[in-house]
Amino acid sequence: MEEGDMFASLGDGSIQVDGKVLQTFQRSFRQVQDILDQNRLLINEINQNHESKIPDNLSRNVGLIRELNNNIRRVVDLYSDLSTDFARSMETATSSDGESTAVLKTSGNNKPSHKRNRFGN
Repeated sequence: MEEGDMFASLGDGSIQVDGKVLQTFQRSFRQVQDILDQNRLLINEINQNHESKIPDNLSRNVGLIRELNNNIRRVVDLYSDLSTDFARSMETATSSDGESTAVLKTSGNNKPSHKRNRFGN
């Protein structure tokens, strides 16, 4: 892997990933999973409150649903940030045999690459 590369094809189809990049993705996905786990608990509590038909429980659902909505926004934001970071660092290259390969770069270029290469073209 060259200096500045975060992700490189090794020629045999395997991929070498920079440790910092992998840690960043793992941390983000862990955050998403933690929020989704919390949402599962919130949904269970909301359902129990709804089924109980007890006025205090139904009133509590208003706050629980707001918390659920905020958590969903956080997940969307995390995925959006991941997508943006990935797109910014993605550089598509075509190898000499015509196969599409992807190489992530840590360059200061803030513009995402939207080039697509089709196999066999």
